[in-house]
Amino acid sequence: MTSPGELERTLRANLRGEVDFGAAARALTTMDASNYRRVPVGVVTPRDADDVAAALALCAEAGVPVVPRGGGTSIAGQATGTGVVLDLTRHMDALLAVDPAARTAVVQPGLVLDRLRDAVRPHGLTFGPDPSTHSRCTLGGMIGNNACGAHSVAWGTTADNVDELAVTAYGGTAHRLARGWAGAPAGLRELVEGNLAVLRTGMSGGFSRRISGYGGLDALLPERGTGLARAFCGSEGTLGVVTEAVVRLVELPAAPVLVVLGYADESAAADAAAGLLPHRPLTVEGMAEDLVRGPAGLPRGGAWLFVEMPDEGAARALLRGADALDAALVTDPAGQRALWRLREDAAGTATRMPDGSMAWPGWEDCAVPPARLGAYLREFRALLAAHGLRGSPYGHFGEGCVHVRIDFDLVTREGVARFRTFSEELADLVVAHGGSLSGEHGDGQARAELLPRMYGPEVIALFAAYKDVWDPAGGMNPGILVRPARLDENLRFAVLPPTPFAGEVATCVGVAKCRSTEVGGAGVMCPSYRATGEERHSTRGRARLLHEMLAGETITGGWRSPEVAEALDLCLGCKGCRSDCPVGVDVAAYKAEFLHRHWAGRLRPASHYLLGGLPDWLRTVTALRATRAANAAARRVPLPGLARERDLPPLAPVPFTRWWRGRPAVPAGEPAGEPAVTVTLWPDTFSEYLAPEAGRAAVRVLEAAGLAVAVPARRVCCGLTYVSTGRLDRARTVLRRTLDAVGEVREPVLVLEPSCAAALRTDLPALLPDDPRAHRLAAAVRTFAETLEEYAPHWSPPRLDRPVAGQTHCHQHAVLGDAADRRLRGRAGLSGELSGGCCGLAGNFGFEPGHHAVSVACAEEQLLPSLRAAAPGTAVLADGFSCRTQIAQLSGGHRARHLAELLAEALGGDAL
Repeated sequence: MTSPGELERTLRANLRGEVDFGAAARALTTMDASNYRRVPVGVVTPRDADDVAAALALCAEAGVPVVPRGGGTSIAGQATGTGVVLDLTRHMDALLAVDPAARTAVVQPGLVLDRLRDAVRPHGLTFGPDPSTHSRCTLGGMIGNNACGAHSVAWGTTADNVDELAVTAYGGTAHRLARGWAGAPAGLRELVEGNLAVLRTGMSGGFSRRISGYGGLDALLPERGTGLARAFCGSEGTLGVVTEAVVRLVELPAAPVLVVLGYADESAAADAAAGLLPHRPLTVEGMAEDLVRGPAGLPRGGAWLFVEMPDEGAARALLRGADALDAALVTDPAGQRALWRLREDAAGTATRMPDGSMAWPGWEDCAVPPARLGAYLREFRALLAAHGLRGSPYGHFGEGCVHVRIDFDLVTREGVARFRTFSEELADLVVAHGGSLSGEHGDGQARAELLPRMYGPEVIALFAAYKDVWDPAGGMNPGILVRPARLDENLRFAVLPPTPFAGEVATCVGVAKCRSTEVGGAGVMCPSYRATGEERHSTRGRARLLHEMLAGETITGGWRSPEVAEALDLCLGCKGCRSDCPVGVDVAAYKAEFLHRHWAGRLRPASHYLLGGLPDWLRTVTALRATRAANAAARRVPLPGLARERDLPPLAPVPFTRWWRGRPAVPAGEPAGEPAVTVTLWPDTFSEYLAPEAGRAAVRVLEAAGLAVAVPARRVCCGLTYVSTGRLDRARTVLRRTLDAVGEVREPVLVLEPSCAAALRTDLPALLPDDPRAHRLAAAVRTFAETLEEYAPHWSPPRLDRPVAGQTHCHQHAVLGDAADRRLRGRAGLSGELSGGCCGLAGNFGFEPGHHAVSVACAEEQLLPSLRAAAPGTAVLADGFSCRTQIAQLSGGHRARHLAELLAEALGGDAL
């Protein structure tokens, strides 16, 4: 048997692509989006089909199995393995050709679905199958799992939309598959001709979502045209590696209309779904109210069907024929996108139960004939209740395919035993309704063991023979589909210690929304992944590395792990994952905890003391009246531990609180009478020492709005800089001192700097959970716009009537929300949208050595292009000091201001 070291050296010598058998690469591929974990030997990122063939030949020679992997979003465990993982996303991700007349495209397996759809949209075409992971799933993965998506009711599964496949088998043999026997492996024709009766009877009675096992094997029947390519689809990497595919495209409706039908409950919606099919809908999707968090603009009801029709006439005809409790017809594309986002995010939303506990995949996509769906769901709910389990079904009701995540206990022996028993009983229930254990995305390890309950022994034997014809050595993704591993083996939770931090890390289920590279919109996650394209810099990648660090098998350094430290080094701490990740993974919080433990008892990097201790340094300089000297020194003498590419922002000559103490007690122009509310204006470090003009402007606006302003008499700090550098003990000390200084909070606390407001709302109660004062202060925190809207609701801001550009602070997006800001800007006549994404400076991040290139790349994604495109006279807004600094240093002359500054300027007067 060849050793891993020998195999790695041989692969390096014979491949042009990267070969990485290191701990980090292995750790990043131990899991997909399932409950399972298998540790690979190493990872290969082939450059082309020749590299794939060489890798498969060398691995076969060494007796090492191979697992092809795309986006890693498989939910049944089939994208994990104990051999060599072929990562096909790095180099083999090209769209090779598009033929609009023939409506075909030639793609490589690592091409992300949305890139294909974006490329063919100008031709009025699209690729029909569209799973909710369309922004990160790959065509190779879709072929491997026979993915379907919302539009399969009209356009079919991936297998229905593939014409040809270039496939390389274990050992390196190349095959070209289409229709007919040309390209078939030796022995396949004889196998089929000897089992015609089994194929015609043992796999009969199917429906559109019979995906389980080698569900397309009957495509090899002569009366079905000997569809070699179709039969290969859905083989889950167990037969060979797709290196190229010719796929069919479909016409994109010019103006589709979304009809949302409300029903009393889930069963009523399920019963109604099949009756809508004669209207020839493009989609019939279902979900119930337990997956809707907050107001969503849906019609009345406890469950809904999302039905897309090709045009308004067809939509209105559907409405007339639908027997729904309530309905909405949506023609506006933006309104449709907002509603579809509810459905697409269900894969993550379903992972959190309403009480915050986790639910897991495992029975994610079984299917029954649509006419049986209502009856099946009623029995399914009863089965859940009988086992004391909870889950929220949703999915492709028009094809009887149901997604659900269930709150299994996959940690204790008793919980795992219940998982097995429930799985066996549910498999029997699905089969009793004439269904398929997998309605899309494959069986993997989650359901393959149960295939004999669905298919008879002759079909199971035929599956094994089919596998052996393609892969006689058994090297392609062993343990999946044929001779499968048990469904309760290799569970990823078994290796974790029973600690709260491990429980948090385990919440990453691998949905991989963080791997999306879609530009535009308000989303933030994950800026460093977008800049580097490396899995270790995605939210999922960092969570996986922490998972493996806690497991201690692949990453053995524990909290001193250099692999984890390297991956977290480029985390900007933007907190975008906290809101944009469907399950709320918070890598910024994980990074703080890691740095806290990683550097415990050791000398830290200089930046942790300089930037992490920024409030203390600035207070000292200001107390010594050394501001001018400090500014001059910063211009001339580079500080150790800081990026040489950056100029340090100058300290203000007069701090905010010094100005506050010296101003007149009653400013000119204050409205007569006693103000109704006193607002405590928080002198955060940035507004105090670096940008006091924002604080002075806020005072001007608040008093013009009829509010009284108070400022804490003693020094306060949110602890942000200590948290972001992992100095958590120091952060707790600072926060306790702050709580002592603030005392009993009786009025709203306005924090101008979004990062400081977010720290007080989230980090403060998390760090001092047993101190009731922390929770009271967190609850009192308001943004500038929230304060005016809540406590001066009748005040009319001055009209500026200007377009705006700039940056919504990532912490505001993730923690605070910007709805009040949008409304305030609208009342002030400020039109346009601020950039999503992250400015890239992100507090201390952009000032630390080695981060400058990523910092600039983040700014170049959305922020800087929006400023270059801004019309003359556009106001540049950025409430965050880091965002304003980034704009000043990189935009070539734009000066960004806090919203308070714009409004104060419009008020006039000389109070600033």
